[in-house]
Amino acid sequence: MLDSACLIMDLQRVHRITQGISGCLEPALIAKRLTEALIGDFNCAFARIWLTEPDRQSLRLVASSGLSENINGSFAWVPMGAYKVGKIAKNGIPFLSNQLAEEAWVKDRDWAIANRIQGFAGYPLVSQKRIIGVLAAFSHETFLPEFLEVLQVLCMAGAIALDAAQRKPQAPNKGQIGESYPLSDHLSSFLTTSQLSLIGTERPLTPSLTYLLIKTVEILNQFNCHYCRLTYGDTEICLEGIIAASTLTKKIGRSPFADIEFFVQTLGGQCNVGIDSQEAAHQISLTLPYGATTQAHTSKDSLSQRERQILILLTTGLRDRDIAQQLHISESTVKFHLNRTLSKLQAKNRYQAIYQATKQGLI
Repeated sequence: MLDSACLIMDLQRVHRITQGISGCLEPALIAKRLTEALIGDFNCAFARIWLTEPDRQSLRLVASSGLSENINGSFAWVPMGAYKVGKIAKNGIPFLSNQLAEEAWVKDRDWAIANRIQGFAGYPLVSQKRIIGVLAAFSHETFLPEFLEVLQVLCMAGAIALDAAQRKPQAPNKGQIGESYPLSDHLSSFLTTSQLSLIGTERPLTPSLTYLLIKTVEILNQFNCHYCRLTYGDTEICLEGIIAASTLTKKIGRSPFADIEFFVQTLGGQCNVGIDSQEAAHQISLTLPYGATTQAHTSKDSLSQRERQILILLTTGLRDRDIAQQLHISESTVKFHLNRTLSKLQAKNRYQAIYQATKQGLI
């Protein structure tokens, strides 16, 4: 329960971070903002970003925040495949460890011990199926396994922004997707079974929205998409697709669009997936606002002080009985207030309630 609630809140932080790099055309500045965000928003002790050199034989350190901001030290250049950073760049596999000083690949164990570093998380920066760099985060505390999911979203959005900025010499003053390299062209490059239709005038999007649209089209293509339409409206963008039912016959378990649906919700959008084994085709559509939404349909006064207290304690990971003990009320009273809160916020579960209350500034 706690992990899902924390994940939603972490993804909100990621969305704010990616909005901060939207439109930036300097790779070093984008990288620096990302590493600083890991220090300030996620309590990391140290964060660094390396970018792959054009010859793809090495990586160059372009940003460092936290314990050191020096980008000209012993790890200023890392050969492809060397150390953990080079291995992540070579094989594209994310890595997380909570015993950094004991890892055999660590070059300077004394540094890790002296600085009380426990957690290490490394994630590849991937754009258009190319690894363009690596992000590494270090922490005094242990990292939860779910932290890799947060890094995934941050790195995907960051990689899109970095890749667009690196294209700047080919298109002066217009480096971001949506201008020199329209998103429609980007999406079309992923479609091999159909052609993209475009309605409306394209406009620049935040990295978060761009990432979601690209990821959705990638999944559509995996399931033999035979219709895909991108519509730019006045206040929102809509992507619609149709896939053949036969392509899902071998699919077992969760929907291939489950993660997309979750991330769309965190950005205040809507995702409709009509999967019916009796139909010949399945329709998928997602609608996203261009900017952050507040959905302020509930006033702060509509939640009582007790209801806000309980929500706040819920975000800290306390269970109903723990909340009851702390507030000196019965567990049934806690459940009563939570049910009223769900109704007021029009939330289906506690995670949605926490998310809505946070977005509306109620807690």
